[in-house]
Amino acid sequence: GAMEGSFPFPSGKGLGLRENLLLSKLARSAIDLIFPINCTGCGREGRIICNGCAGGLPLLRPPYCRICAAPGAEGLCSWCRQYPRGFESLRAPYQFEGAVREAVHALKYRGMRAAAETLGGLMTEYLQQNPVQCDVLVPVPLHSRRLRSRGYNQSALLAREIGRRLDIPVQEDLLERLINAGPQVESQTREERRSNVAGNFACKSDATGQAVLLIDDVATTASTLSECAQSLKEAGASKTYALTLARDG
Repeated sequence: GAMEGSFPFPSGKGLGLRENLLLSKLARSAIDLIFPINCTGCGREGRIICNGCAGGLPLLRPPYCRICAAPGAEGLCSWCRQYPRGFESLRAPYQFEGAVREAVHALKYRGMRAAAETLGGLMTEYLQQNPVQCDVLVPVPLHSRRLRSRGYNQSALLAREIGRRLDIPVQEDLLERLINAGPQVESQTREERRSNVAGNFACKSDATGQAVLLIDDVATTASTLSECAQSLKEAGASKTYALTLARDG
């Protein structure tokens, strides 16, 4: 009929990359309207963690490992004594439990990209209170196949938010994930997790003299962050630190 082909939003076939990106952006905006964000602490609509609940989140308190922030460790944890880490130190404001865990899962697995604004904001506040001298923020990369299926890298969203608020450049294409390893599931031993990410990352350009702050959502054994940091050091980075929203373990 006369209407055929005249709809403003075609399926995406035959469109250029820019139009397809615009379509997916519109679709995401529509999804945000249909499924409003509720606070993972109290259920109130509006933000993934409301201001009222933010003050009661489970802080990561000492003692924790002075290098990898493993909870409960005095001085160095057994893992850091046994294996040298690629990074100088890892820090995280929160423990990975309760509302924090739910918020990370919403950002990571339920497509709630808007959660990155609040969570990145909480990471920024922590960084303002515990400053790190860095030249650039580098998010832990996803493998291209996982990036395509998820549609975004949650660590990159967090890095962008922190970078925007603190005016620190973000370099998303410095590191590349070479192997599409399975997720770091809780049932794996530390050794399995460590071998799961060994040789998994490469630096795509020179990082000579740069002090880098790696950004990720959560650290469990910190093997992934350590491998990323090692790759950055091999590419010339002067110092590599790591910041995650939460620390598990």
